[in-house]
Amino acid sequence: MELLNTLVDKGLRRESPTREEALAVLATADDDLLDVVAAAGKVRRAWFGRRVKLNYLVNLKSGLCPEDCSYCSQRLGSQAGILKYTWLKPEEAAAAAGAGVAGGAKRVCLVASGRGPTDRDVERVSRTIQAIKEQHEDVEVCACLGLLSDGQATRLRDAGADAYNHNLNTSEATYGDITTTHTYADRVATVQQAQAAGMSACSGLIAGMGETDEDLVDVVFSLRELDPDSVPVNFLIPIEGTPLAEKWHLTPQRCLRILAMVRFVCPDVEVRLAGGREIHLRSLQPLALHLANSIFLGDYLTTEGQAGKDDLAMIADAGFEVEGTDTTTLPAHRADALAAAGAGCGAHGEAAGGCGSAGGGCAPCGDAATSETSETPATSGTVPATPETVPAEAAPAAVPAATPAAGARTDLVAVRRRGAGTDLPPNA
Repeated sequence: MELLNTLVDKGLRRESPTREEALAVLATADDDLLDVVAAAGKVRRAWFGRRVKLNYLVNLKSGLCPEDCSYCSQRLGSQAGILKYTWLKPEEAAAAAGAGVAGGAKRVCLVASGRGPTDRDVERVSRTIQAIKEQHEDVEVCACLGLLSDGQATRLRDAGADAYNHNLNTSEATYGDITTTHTYADRVATVQQAQAAGMSACSGLIAGMGETDEDLVDVVFSLRELDPDSVPVNFLIPIEGTPLAEKWHLTPQRCLRILAMVRFVCPDVEVRLAGGREIHLRSLQPLALHLANSIFLGDYLTTEGQAGKDDLAMIADAGFEVEGTDTTTLPAHRADALAAAGAGCGAHGEAAGGCGSAGGGCAPCGDAATSETSETPATSGTVPATPETVPAEAAPAAVPAATPAAGARTDLVAVRRRGAGTDLPPNA
């Protein structure tokens, strides 16, 4: 296809495709899917070789968030039976992070539910970062704590945070349909604060919430303009008890087209295969490695992921290799730019560059069903709390029932019951 040849040439030059070309990728036929994957794979290998970066999530504080993000199992009014617990102690979080590092993770993503951190929360997370760095000097740490206030990004960077994650999630035009308690502009401002503080910015999207192809292209082009170093691509996990529980719109083929489009628009960026990959890509996950150069290892924030050993076997069987701590994730032009900005693991702010390329990727640090972070005291304990009663005025509007996509595997959604916040060993 002439389209694919054009997109490969542009990707190798770090040149943006047109909106029409990006839309055309999403509209390709199933018969052309392998050609699309092969073309985007050329761009991926040109900038990242056959390396796969592993990232590991630690949910520092789970549940009871005051924000109303429709996709999130931790949202205001959620009836999902997830784990709910207050802040992990620094030593508990460091132990959880150690399980991921032992499994090969190069980056640890620290996530906390809530609108945004208080200054006391920032101090608490700073101690946690220091505890992790003391035990694992070479590991990258990405914080995902919600909306930041003035000065908080600098404090996190000074504490040792390498990156900050805050996803745009969907297009600006449709953002108000998903969330009403904060704005799209709030999210953009937080990513820019992280960049201004010299941290590697991580910001991505959630696909499968009922958006159009135009919405997907809009948010990816917005990401390219914002220029984060890492772009996590989440696929909605429709969890019972959330407003989007019936949104089963994705197929494995659709997911691959979305990943290919992101790679063409953001050619030299760390594209992370994030939440929902096991549920929606299923046996086609290895093909996605030809498009994304980064994945989350093990479980997500409130849902279970593929077994860590199976992730490692999948990477090896597909002919890829796990990226080591002695390798810089980003291409040299991006890594140099980020180092000049004051961070040390990626690069942003290049005027001619694509979306960026760092490995940040937490917020929802990769969990499409639980990616929102906000600020609300959580219930102590390691067992699921009874969902709080929500006033009628705060309850979400009813969402019309949707017809599941052909072949949807609704039985694959499993709420996390192990790892952080529990007495059971993690999946890593």
